[in-house]
Amino acid sequence: MNRRAFLGFGGAAMVAGVALTLPGRNGDADGAQTGTFPFRLTDAQWRQRLNPAQYATLRHAVTERPGSSPLDHEHRRGIFRCAGCGQPLYSSAAKFDSGTGWPSFFRPLPHAIVTRADHSLFEARTEVLCARCGGHLGHVFDDGPRPTGLRYCMNGVAMTFQAA
Repeated sequence: MNRRAFLGFGGAAMVAGVALTLPGRNGDADGAQTGTFPFRLTDAQWRQRLNPAQYATLRHAVTERPGSSPLDHEHRRGIFRCAGCGQPLYSSAAKFDSGTGWPSFFRPLPHAIVTRADHSLFEARTEVLCARCGGHLGHVFDDGPRPTGLRYCMNGVAMTFQAA
């Protein structure tokens, strides 16, 4: 069974439930930020800047419930930005309906994201972070559409949308 089929049969709820019970990947005070990023704030500043769901996702890699983000159904032309720092991340031209319940894209904007290995849910995955603030956005998988074959599966709460 492939990942998309697994998620379609309720696996997404189980994965999200497990993710919600796990602390940040590395247990530090700012769970998402372990590297040096150009936009940095203290933990107190992040808490003040973000709502609780954004803080949990961007700073501690909590996964939102599938189907809970209005951005999954956003089809206007525009740019998806990091909810933490405003960095442009994805063009609406690269968005597609993956059927997973999370906003999905086949290509990020140039220099918008960085990736790193993530072993937090008992499997090797590739985590996607904002290149500007280090905020956790989601994961990238190799089951996406052409032309890249990639599926950037993003937490909608980690982004905002700016219509063109």
